[in-house]
Amino acid sequence: MQAEIKPRLELRSITKRFPGVLANDNVSFSVKPGEIHALLGENGAGKSTLVKMIYGIMQPDGGEIRWNGERIVVTNPKAARKLGIGMVFQHFSLFEAMTVLENIALGMDAKIPARELEARILEVMKQYGLKLEPHRIVSTLSVGERQRIEIVRALLLNPRLLIMDEPTSVLTPQEVEQLFVVLRQLANEGCSILYISHKLHEIKALCDTATILRGGRLVDTCDPRVETSRSMAEKMIGGSLKTIERPADRKVGAEKLIVNRLSVPSGSHFGVALKDITFTVRAGEIFGIAGVAGNGQNALLLALSGETLNDDPGAITVDGAQLGRLSAKQRRLAGVSSVPEERNGHAAVPEFTLADNSILTARDRLGMVKAGLIDARAAKTYAGEVISTFAVKALGPGSTAGSLSGGNLQKYIMGREIMQNPAVLVVSQPTWGVDAGAAAAIHQALVDLAAAGSAIVVISQDLDELLALCDTLAVINEGRLSRPMKVSEADIEEIGLLMGGVHGDPTATAQMHPEPVHAH
Repeated sequence: MQAEIKPRLELRSITKRFPGVLANDNVSFSVKPGEIHALLGENGAGKSTLVKMIYGIMQPDGGEIRWNGERIVVTNPKAARKLGIGMVFQHFSLFEAMTVLENIALGMDAKIPARELEARILEVMKQYGLKLEPHRIVSTLSVGERQRIEIVRALLLNPRLLIMDEPTSVLTPQEVEQLFVVLRQLANEGCSILYISHKLHEIKALCDTATILRGGRLVDTCDPRVETSRSMAEKMIGGSLKTIERPADRKVGAEKLIVNRLSVPSGSHFGVALKDITFTVRAGEIFGIAGVAGNGQNALLLALSGETLNDDPGAITVDGAQLGRLSAKQRRLAGVSSVPEERNGHAAVPEFTLADNSILTARDRLGMVKAGLIDARAAKTYAGEVISTFAVKALGPGSTAGSLSGGNLQKYIMGREIMQNPAVLVVSQPTWGVDAGAAAAIHQALVDLAAAGSAIVVISQDLDELLALCDTLAVINEGRLSRPMKVSEADIEEIGLLMGGVHGDPTATAQMHPEPVHAH
Protein backbone atom coordinates (compact mmCIF):
# COMPACT_ATOMS: atom_id res chain seq x y z
CA MET A 1 0.00 0.00 0.00
CA GLN A 2 3.00 2.26 0.62
CA ALA A 3 3.39 2.99 -3.10
CA GLU A 4 -0.07 4.58 -3.28
CA ILE A 5 0.72 7.36 -0.81
CA LYS A 6 0.71 10.67 -2.69
CA PRO A 7 4.06 12.54 -2.42
CA ARG A 8 4.12 15.60 -0.18
CA LEU A 9 6.88 17.16 -2.30
CA GLU A 10 7.64 16.25 -5.89
CA LEU A 11 10.35 17.72 -8.12
CA ARG A 12 9.95 17.18 -11.85
CA SER A 13 12.88 17.84 -14.24
CA ILE A 14 14.26 20.71 -12.14
CA THR A 15 17.03 22.59 -13.96
CA LYS A 16 19.10 25.53 -12.73
CA ARG A 17 21.95 27.29 -14.55
CA PHE A 18 24.56 29.77 -13.37
CA PRO A 19 27.16 31.39 -15.67
CA GLY A 20 29.34 28.51 -16.86
CA VAL A 21 27.71 25.96 -14.52
CA LEU A 22 24.71 23.66 -14.87
CA ALA A 23 23.98 23.31 -11.12
CA ASN A 24 20.89 21.07 -11.50
CA ASP A 25 20.31 19.07 -14.65
CA ASN A 26 16.80 17.63 -15.02
CA VAL A 27 16.47 16.42 -11.40
CA SER A 28 13.30 14.53 -10.42
CA PHE A 29 12.43 12.88 -7.09
CA SER A 30 9.67 12.89 -4.49
CA VAL A 31 9.31 12.82 -0.69
CA LYS A 32 6.35 11.08 0.95
CA PRO A 33 4.55 12.17 4.15
CA GLY A 34 6.41 10.87 7.21
CA GLU A 35 9.49 9.92 5.17
CA ILE A 36 13.05 10.81 6.21
CA HIS A 37 14.68 11.32 2.81
CA ALA A 38 18.45 11.85 2.45
CA LEU A 39 19.93 14.09 -0.23
CA LEU A 40 23.53 13.02 -0.88
CA GLY A 41 26.33 14.27 -3.10
CA GLU A 42 29.81 15.72 -3.02
CA ASN A 43 30.40 19.45 -2.66
CA GLY A 44 29.22 21.05 -5.88
CA ALA A 45 26.81 18.19 -6.71
CA GLY A 46 23.85 20.60 -6.61
CA LYS A 47 22.26 19.80 -3.21
CA SER A 48 22.25 23.35 -1.82
CA THR A 49 20.89 24.84 -5.05
CA LEU A 50 18.05 22.31 -5.01
CA VAL A 51 16.95 23.01 -1.43
CA LYS A 52 17.23 26.77 -1.98
CA MET A 53 14.66 26.41 -4.79
CA ILE A 54 12.37 24.29 -2.59
CA TYR A 55 12.62 26.97 0.13
CA GLY A 56 12.05 29.86 -2.29
CA ILE A 57 15.50 31.47 -2.02
CA MET A 58 15.98 31.06 -5.79
CA GLN A 59 13.82 29.99 -8.73
CA PRO A 60 14.36 27.06 -11.15
CA ASP A 61 15.05 27.77 -14.83
CA GLY A 62 13.06 24.69 -15.88
CA GLY A 63 10.85 21.95 -14.47
CA GLU A 64 8.20 22.16 -11.78
CA ILE A 65 7.71 21.74 -8.03
CA ARG A 66 4.55 19.99 -6.81
CA TRP A 67 3.18 20.18 -3.26
CA ASN A 68 0.57 17.57 -2.30
CA GLY A 69 0.01 16.96 -6.03
CA GLU A 70 -0.52 20.63 -6.93
CA ARG A 71 1.96 22.55 -9.06
CA ILE A 72 3.35 25.52 -7.08
CA VAL A 73 5.78 28.43 -7.46
CA VAL A 74 7.63 29.15 -4.19
CA THR A 75 8.29 32.87 -4.57
CA ASN A 76 10.29 33.40 -1.35
CA PRO A 77 11.05 31.76 2.04
CA LYS A 78 8.01 33.40 3.65
CA ALA A 79 5.79 31.72 1.00
CA ALA A 80 7.59 28.41 1.69
CA ARG A 81 6.91 28.71 5.43
CA LYS A 82 3.26 29.52 4.73
CA LEU A 83 2.99 26.25 2.76
CA GLY A 84 4.51 24.38 5.71
CA ILE A 85 8.16 24.13 4.56
CA GLY A 86 10.69 24.77 7.34
CA MET A 87 14.47 24.84 7.02
CA VAL A 88 17.30 24.53 9.56
CA PHE A 89 20.46 25.91 7.94
CA GLN A 90 23.98 24.61 8.51
CA HIS A 91 25.14 28.05 9.67
CA PHE A 92 22.91 29.44 12.40
CA SER A 93 21.49 32.95 12.06
CA LEU A 94 21.37 33.95 15.74
CA PHE A 95 22.17 37.15 17.63
CA GLU A 96 24.65 36.23 20.38
CA ALA A 97 23.76 39.12 22.73
CA MET A 98 20.00 38.35 22.71
CA THR A 99 17.97 35.73 24.57
CA VAL A 100 16.59 32.48 23.14
CA LEU A 101 13.07 33.99 23.21
CA GLU A 102 14.15 37.19 21.42
CA ASN A 103 15.93 35.22 18.70
CA ILE A 104 12.89 33.03 18.07
CA ALA A 105 10.58 36.09 18.00
CA LEU A 106 12.79 37.70 15.32
CA GLY A 107 12.41 34.63 13.10
CA MET A 108 8.60 34.53 13.21
CA ASP A 109 6.59 35.85 10.25
CA ALA A 110 3.67 36.99 12.43
CA LYS A 111 4.01 39.18 15.53
CA ILE A 112 3.10 37.12 18.59
CA PRO A 113 2.89 38.61 22.14
CA ALA A 114 5.97 37.57 24.16
CA ARG A 115 3.99 35.68 26.84
CA GLU A 116 2.02 33.71 24.25
CA LEU A 117 5.19 32.94 22.26
CA GLU A 118 6.98 31.75 25.40
CA ALA A 119 4.05 29.44 26.23
CA ARG A 120 4.13 28.00 22.68
CA ILE A 121 7.92 27.52 22.85
CA LEU A 122 7.62 25.63 26.17
CA GLU A 123 4.82 23.49 24.69
CA VAL A 124 6.94 22.54 21.63
CA MET A 125 9.98 21.81 23.81
CA LYS A 126 7.92 19.59 26.11
CA GLN A 127 6.35 17.76 23.14
CA TYR A 128 9.74 16.94 21.56
CA GLY A 129 11.93 16.71 24.66
CA LEU A 130 14.01 19.75 23.64
CA LYS A 131 15.57 21.42 26.70
CA LEU A 132 16.13 25.19 26.46
CA GLU A 133 15.78 28.10 28.87
CA PRO A 134 13.92 30.88 26.95
CA HIS A 135 15.64 33.69 28.89
CA ARG A 136 19.25 32.47 28.48
CA ILE A 137 21.56 34.71 26.43
CA VAL A 138 22.62 32.88 23.22
CA SER A 139 26.37 33.54 23.75
CA THR A 140 26.23 31.32 26.88
CA LEU A 141 24.82 28.31 24.99
CA SER A 142 26.60 25.28 23.50
CA VAL A 143 26.43 24.69 19.74
CA GLY A 144 23.89 21.90 20.27
CA GLU A 145 21.65 24.23 22.29
CA ARG A 146 21.90 26.89 19.58
CA GLN A 147 20.79 24.38 17.00
CA ARG A 148 17.78 23.59 19.22
CA ILE A 149 16.72 27.26 18.91
CA GLU A 150 16.64 26.91 15.10
CA ILE A 151 14.70 23.64 15.36
CA VAL A 152 12.15 25.08 17.82
CA ARG A 153 11.72 28.12 15.57
CA ALA A 154 10.99 25.79 12.62
CA LEU A 155 8.64 23.58 14.67
CA LEU A 156 6.57 26.55 15.87
CA LEU A 157 5.39 26.87 12.24
CA ASN A 158 4.07 23.27 12.39
CA PRO A 159 6.00 22.26 9.23
CA ARG A 160 4.86 19.48 6.90
CA LEU A 161 8.34 19.33 5.37
CA LEU A 162 11.50 20.09 7.35
CA ILE A 163 14.79 20.57 5.47
CA MET A 164 17.94 19.89 7.54
CA ASP A 165 21.29 21.00 6.02
CA GLU A 166 24.30 19.19 7.58
CA PRO A 167 22.60 19.30 10.99
CA THR A 168 25.18 17.22 12.89
CA SER A 169 28.44 18.76 11.66
CA VAL A 170 28.96 20.62 14.96
CA LEU A 171 27.25 18.29 17.46
CA THR A 172 28.60 15.83 20.01
CA PRO A 173 27.59 12.14 19.58
CA GLN A 174 25.06 12.53 22.44
CA GLU A 175 23.48 15.61 20.81
CA VAL A 176 23.23 13.70 17.50
CA GLU A 177 21.26 10.94 19.27
CA GLN A 178 18.91 13.53 20.82
CA LEU A 179 18.36 15.14 17.40
CA PHE A 180 17.54 11.76 15.82
CA VAL A 181 14.89 11.10 18.53
CA VAL A 182 13.20 14.42 17.62
CA LEU A 183 13.36 13.76 13.86
CA ARG A 184 11.94 10.23 14.20
CA GLN A 185 9.09 11.60 16.36
CA LEU A 186 8.35 14.28 13.74
CA ALA A 187 8.30 11.67 10.97
CA ASN A 188 5.95 9.45 13.01
CA GLU A 189 3.59 12.44 13.21
CA GLY A 190 3.58 12.68 9.40
CA CYS A 191 6.16 15.41 8.83
CA SER A 192 8.46 14.78 5.83
CA ILE A 193 12.15 15.41 6.39
CA LEU A 194 14.72 16.18 3.69
CA TYR A 195 18.10 15.49 5.28
CA ILE A 196 21.44 16.63 3.80
CA SER A 197 24.57 15.12 5.32
CA HIS A 198 27.96 13.72 4.31
CA LYS A 199 28.00 11.38 7.34
CA LEU A 200 26.89 8.19 5.65
CA HIS A 201 26.61 6.04 8.79
CA GLU A 202 24.04 8.59 10.07
CA ILE A 203 22.10 8.29 6.81
CA LYS A 204 22.01 4.50 7.29
CA ALA A 205 20.79 4.86 10.89
CA LEU A 206 18.15 7.52 10.23
CA CYS A 207 16.86 7.67 6.66
CA ASP A 208 14.26 5.64 4.72
CA THR A 209 15.39 6.71 1.23
CA ALA A 210 18.47 8.37 -0.27
CA THR A 211 18.64 10.40 -3.47
CA ILE A 212 22.21 10.73 -4.77
CA LEU A 213 23.37 13.64 -6.96
CA ARG A 214 26.61 13.86 -8.92
CA GLY A 215 27.59 16.87 -11.00
CA GLY A 216 24.06 18.29 -10.82
CA ARG A 217 22.39 15.07 -12.04
CA LEU A 218 20.44 12.45 -10.17
CA VAL A 219 22.45 9.21 -10.34
CA ASP A 220 20.51 6.94 -7.95
CA THR A 221 17.69 6.64 -5.46
CA CYS A 222 18.32 3.82 -2.99
CA ASP A 223 17.45 2.38 0.40
CA PRO A 224 20.36 3.42 2.67
CA ARG A 225 19.53 0.66 5.16
CA VAL A 226 20.59 -2.01 2.63
CA GLU A 227 23.57 -0.04 1.25
CA THR A 228 26.97 0.28 2.92
CA SER A 229 28.57 3.65 3.66
CA ARG A 230 31.21 2.72 1.08
CA SER A 231 28.70 1.82 -1.67
CA MET A 232 26.90 5.17 -1.19
CA ALA A 233 30.21 7.08 -1.22
CA GLU A 234 31.20 5.34 -4.46
CA LYS A 235 27.88 6.31 -6.07
CA MET A 236 28.55 9.92 -5.00
CA ILE A 237 32.03 10.03 -6.55
CA GLY A 238 31.31 7.72 -9.51
CA GLY A 239 34.28 5.47 -8.84
CA SER A 240 35.91 3.22 -6.27
CA LEU A 241 36.92 4.64 -2.90
CA LYS A 242 40.47 3.91 -1.78
CA THR A 243 41.04 2.46 1.68
CA ILE A 244 43.81 4.04 3.78
CA GLU A 245 46.90 1.82 3.50
CA ARG A 246 49.23 1.78 6.49
CA PRO A 247 52.70 0.19 6.30
CA ALA A 248 52.71 -3.12 8.20
CA ASP A 249 56.09 -2.37 9.80
CA ARG A 250 55.17 1.20 10.88
CA LYS A 251 57.05 2.28 13.99
CA VAL A 252 56.52 5.24 16.28
CA GLY A 253 59.82 6.88 17.19
CA ALA A 254 61.12 9.38 19.73
CA GLU A 255 59.18 12.39 21.05
CA LYS A 256 59.25 15.05 18.34
CA LEU A 257 56.71 17.75 19.34
CA ILE A 258 56.29 18.51 23.05
CA VAL A 259 53.67 21.07 24.12
CA ASN A 260 54.07 21.86 27.83
CA ARG A 261 51.53 23.96 29.76
CA LEU A 262 50.80 26.19 26.78
CA SER A 263 48.51 29.06 27.80
CA VAL A 264 47.29 31.86 25.54
CA PRO A 265 44.94 34.66 26.68
CA SER A 266 41.68 35.22 24.79
CA GLY A 267 42.17 37.75 22.00
CA SER A 268 38.60 39.10 22.07
CA HIS A 269 35.32 39.04 23.98
CA PHE A 270 34.13 35.97 22.05
CA GLY A 271 37.61 34.38 21.81
CA VAL A 272 38.68 31.32 23.82
CA ALA A 273 41.78 31.34 26.04
CA LEU A 274 44.04 28.27 26.00
CA LYS A 275 44.68 26.90 29.49
CA ASP A 276 47.68 24.66 30.28
CA ILE A 277 47.59 22.67 27.03
CA THR A 278 49.98 19.71 27.36
CA PHE A 279 50.59 16.85 24.91
CA THR A 280 53.38 15.01 23.11
CA VAL A 281 53.55 13.69 19.53
CA ARG A 282 56.19 11.18 18.54
CA ALA A 283 57.86 10.69 15.17
CA GLY A 284 55.49 8.66 12.97
CA GLU A 285 52.43 9.41 15.12
CA ILE A 286 49.19 11.15 14.08
CA PHE A 287 47.69 12.96 17.07
CA GLY A 288 44.04 14.03 16.74
CA ILE A 289 42.30 16.89 18.55
CA ALA A 290 38.51 16.55 18.57
CA GLY A 291 36.00 19.15 19.68
CA VAL A 292 32.93 21.16 18.81
CA ALA A 293 33.75 24.37 16.86
CA GLY A 294 34.64 27.42 18.93
CA ASN A 295 36.50 25.73 21.80
CA GLY A 296 39.96 27.15 21.13
CA GLN A 297 40.96 25.16 18.02
CA ASN A 298 41.96 28.26 16.03
CA ALA A 299 43.90 29.72 18.98
CA LEU A 300 45.79 26.42 19.30
CA LEU A 301 46.71 26.33 15.59
CA LEU A 302 47.96 29.94 15.74
CA ALA A 303 50.01 29.20 18.87
CA LEU A 304 51.61 26.08 17.33
CA SER A 305 52.32 27.70 13.94
CA GLY A 306 53.92 30.81 15.44
CA GLU A 307 51.28 33.32 14.34
CA THR A 308 50.72 33.86 18.08
CA LEU A 309 53.94 33.99 20.14
CA ASN A 310 54.32 32.69 23.68
CA ASP A 311 56.16 34.24 26.61
CA ASP A 312 57.47 30.82 27.62
CA PRO A 313 60.04 29.55 25.08
CA GLY A 314 59.70 26.01 26.48
CA ALA A 315 55.92 25.85 25.95
CA ILE A 316 56.59 24.32 22.50
CA THR A 317 59.66 22.24 21.62
CA VAL A 318 60.47 20.38 18.40
CA ASP A 319 63.35 17.88 18.41
CA GLY A 320 64.56 19.50 21.66
CA ALA A 321 64.61 23.08 20.28
CA GLN A 322 62.48 25.60 22.18
CA LEU A 323 60.16 27.42 19.75
CA GLY A 324 57.68 29.23 22.03
CA ARG A 325 59.00 32.73 21.25
CA LEU A 326 59.95 32.11 17.62
CA SER A 327 58.03 33.62 14.67
CA ALA A 328 56.13 31.59 12.07
CA LYS A 329 59.07 32.00 9.65
CA GLN A 330 61.59 30.75 12.24
CA ARG A 331 59.37 27.79 13.09
CA ARG A 332 59.09 26.84 9.42
CA LEU A 333 62.89 26.81 9.22
CA ALA A 334 62.85 24.56 12.32
CA GLY A 335 60.60 22.13 10.44
CA VAL A 336 57.06 23.11 11.47
CA SER A 337 54.41 23.43 8.73
CA SER A 338 50.76 24.30 9.27
CA VAL A 339 47.43 24.47 7.44
CA PRO A 340 44.79 26.76 9.00
CA GLU A 341 41.06 26.10 8.75
CA GLU A 342 40.28 29.15 6.58
CA ARG A 343 41.76 28.42 3.15
CA ASN A 344 40.76 31.67 1.39
CA GLY A 345 42.71 34.60 2.80
CA HIS A 346 44.59 32.70 5.51
CA ALA A 347 46.10 29.58 3.93
CA ALA A 348 46.14 31.18 0.45
CA VAL A 349 45.79 34.61 -1.14
CA PRO A 350 42.91 34.29 -3.67
CA GLU A 351 44.37 36.90 -6.08
CA PHE A 352 47.85 35.27 -6.13
CA THR A 353 48.77 32.51 -8.57
CA LEU A 354 49.38 29.00 -7.22
CA ALA A 355 53.12 29.52 -7.84
CA ASP A 356 53.09 32.75 -5.80
CA ASN A 357 51.08 30.99 -3.07
CA SER A 358 53.80 28.32 -2.88
CA ILE A 359 56.39 31.06 -2.20
CA LEU A 360 54.39 32.19 0.86
CA THR A 361 55.29 29.07 2.87
CA ALA A 362 58.02 27.21 0.96
CA ARG A 363 60.44 30.01 0.05
CA ASP A 364 62.94 29.35 2.87
CA ARG A 365 62.65 25.56 3.20
CA LEU A 366 62.88 24.96 -0.56
CA GLY A 367 65.32 27.76 -1.43
CA MET A 368 62.97 29.85 -3.59
CA VAL A 369 64.81 33.07 -2.68
CA LYS A 370 68.40 33.56 -3.87
CA ALA A 371 70.45 36.67 -3.04
CA GLY A 372 67.25 38.40 -1.95
CA LEU A 373 65.46 37.69 -5.25
CA ILE A 374 62.55 35.31 -5.74
CA ASP A 375 63.34 32.36 -8.01
CA ALA A 376 60.07 32.34 -10.00
CA ARG A 377 61.09 29.25 -11.96
CA ALA A 378 61.61 27.20 -8.75
CA ALA A 379 58.21 28.36 -7.43
CA LYS A 380 56.50 27.46 -10.71
CA THR A 381 58.15 24.02 -10.82
CA TYR A 382 57.16 23.26 -7.22
CA ALA A 383 53.55 24.42 -7.79
CA GLY A 384 53.38 22.17 -10.86
CA GLU A 385 54.63 19.18 -8.82
CA VAL A 386 51.94 19.80 -6.16
CA ILE A 387 49.21 20.09 -8.84
CA SER A 388 50.24 16.81 -10.46
CA THR A 389 50.91 14.80 -7.25
CA PHE A 390 47.61 15.84 -5.60
CA ALA A 391 45.50 15.76 -8.79
CA VAL A 392 44.49 19.42 -8.40
CA LYS A 393 42.08 20.55 -11.13
CA ALA A 394 43.73 23.80 -12.26
CA LEU A 395 45.01 25.21 -15.55
CA GLY A 396 48.56 25.27 -14.15
CA PRO A 397 50.84 27.11 -11.70
CA GLY A 398 49.70 30.42 -13.22
CA SER A 399 46.06 29.90 -12.14
CA THR A 400 44.95 32.15 -9.29
CA ALA A 401 44.00 30.43 -6.04
CA GLY A 402 40.59 32.14 -6.22
CA SER A 403 39.80 30.42 -9.55
CA LEU A 404 39.91 26.94 -7.96
CA SER A 405 36.91 25.23 -6.35
CA GLY A 406 37.10 24.96 -2.56
CA GLY A 407 37.97 21.27 -2.67
CA ASN A 408 40.75 21.72 -5.24
CA LEU A 409 42.26 24.66 -3.34
CA GLN A 410 42.23 22.53 -0.18
CA LYS A 411 44.10 19.75 -2.04
CA TYR A 412 46.65 22.29 -3.29
CA ILE A 413 47.24 23.81 0.17
CA MET A 414 47.57 20.39 1.82
CA GLY A 415 49.96 19.25 -0.95
CA ARG A 416 52.03 22.44 -0.69
CA GLU A 417 52.73 21.72 3.00
CA ILE A 418 53.03 17.89 2.88
CA MET A 419 55.54 17.97 -0.03
CA GLN A 420 57.89 20.13 2.07
CA ASN A 421 58.37 17.02 4.27
CA PRO A 422 58.03 18.93 7.55
CA ALA A 423 59.26 17.42 10.83
CA VAL A 424 55.94 18.52 12.36
CA LEU A 425 52.70 19.24 10.48
CA VAL A 426 49.76 20.91 12.24
CA VAL A 427 46.57 20.93 10.19
CA SER A 428 43.05 22.14 11.00
CA GLN A 429 40.06 20.57 9.18
CA PRO A 430 42.22 18.80 6.51
CA THR A 431 39.27 17.65 4.38
CA TRP A 432 36.83 20.51 4.98
CA GLY A 433 34.58 20.79 1.93
CA VAL A 434 36.36 18.19 -0.20
CA ASP A 435 34.68 15.17 -1.78
CA ALA A 436 35.10 11.59 -0.58
CA GLY A 437 37.74 10.75 -3.21
CA ALA A 438 39.87 13.83 -2.42
CA ALA A 439 39.47 13.22 1.33
CA ALA A 440 40.80 9.67 0.90
CA ALA A 441 43.82 11.01 -1.05
CA ILE A 442 44.57 13.63 1.65
CA HIS A 443 44.24 11.01 4.40
CA GLN A 444 46.65 8.69 2.57
CA ALA A 445 49.17 11.53 2.11
CA LEU A 446 49.05 12.26 5.86
CA VAL A 447 49.55 8.57 6.71
CA ASP A 448 52.50 8.39 4.27
CA LEU A 449 54.06 11.54 5.80
CA ALA A 450 53.78 10.02 9.29
CA ALA A 451 55.25 6.73 8.04
CA ALA A 452 58.28 8.74 6.81
CA GLY A 453 58.84 9.96 10.40
CA SER A 454 56.94 13.24 10.73
CA ALA A 455 54.81 14.07 13.78
CA ILE A 456 51.31 15.18 12.74
CA VAL A 457 48.61 17.05 14.66
CA VAL A 458 45.13 16.93 13.10
CA ILE A 459 42.51 19.31 14.53
CA SER A 460 39.06 18.31 13.21
CA GLN A 461 35.37 18.61 14.03
CA ASP A 462 34.81 15.35 12.15
CA LEU A 463 35.13 12.63 14.77
CA ASP A 464 34.89 9.87 12.14
CA GLU A 465 37.88 11.38 10.33
CA LEU A 466 39.95 11.37 13.53
CA LEU A 467 38.99 7.78 14.42
CA ALA A 468 39.97 6.61 10.92
CA LEU A 469 43.23 8.55 10.74
CA CYS A 470 44.79 9.00 14.17
CA ASP A 471 46.82 6.88 16.58
CA THR A 472 46.06 9.03 19.62
CA LEU A 473 43.19 11.39 20.38
CA ALA A 474 42.41 14.18 22.86
CA VAL A 475 39.40 16.49 23.14
CA ILE A 476 39.51 20.30 23.40
CA ASN A 477 36.72 22.05 25.29
CA GLU A 478 36.70 25.71 26.39
CA GLY A 479 40.45 25.95 25.81
CA ARG A 480 41.37 22.88 27.88
CA LEU A 481 42.69 19.60 26.52
CA SER A 482 41.61 16.21 27.88
CA ARG A 483 44.01 13.38 28.62
CA PRO A 484 45.21 11.69 25.41
CA MET A 485 43.67 8.27 24.61
CA LYS A 486 44.66 5.55 22.16
CA VAL A 487 42.17 5.51 19.25
CA SER A 488 42.12 1.70 19.33
CA GLU A 489 40.75 1.89 22.89
CA ALA A 490 38.63 5.06 22.52
CA ASP A 491 35.10 5.10 23.93
CA ILE A 492 32.72 7.17 21.78
CA GLU A 493 30.48 8.01 24.76
CA GLU A 494 33.40 9.35 26.79
CA ILE A 495 34.63 11.40 23.81
CA GLY A 496 31.12 12.82 23.40
CA LEU A 497 30.92 13.81 27.07
CA LEU A 498 34.35 15.46 26.87
CA MET A 499 33.27 17.36 23.72
CA GLY A 500 30.20 18.53 25.65
CA GLY A 501 32.31 19.76 28.56
CA VAL A 502 32.64 16.99 31.17
CA HIS A 503 36.20 17.29 32.52
CA GLY A 504 37.26 14.41 34.72
CA ASP A 505 33.90 14.29 36.53
CA PRO A 506 34.01 10.88 38.30
CA THR A 507 30.20 10.69 38.60
CA ALA A 508 29.77 11.21 34.84
CA THR A 509 32.45 8.65 34.05
CA ALA A 510 30.91 6.14 36.46
CA GLN A 511 27.57 6.36 34.63
CA MET A 512 29.08 5.54 31.27
CA HIS A 513 29.03 2.08 29.73
CA PRO A 514 32.40 1.74 28.01
CA GLU A 515 32.06 0.32 24.56
CA PRO A 516 35.43 0.41 22.81
CA VAL A 517 35.27 1.76 19.27
CA HIS A 518 38.09 0.56 17.06
CA ALA A 519 39.37 2.72 14.26
CA HIS A 520 38.03 1.56 10.91
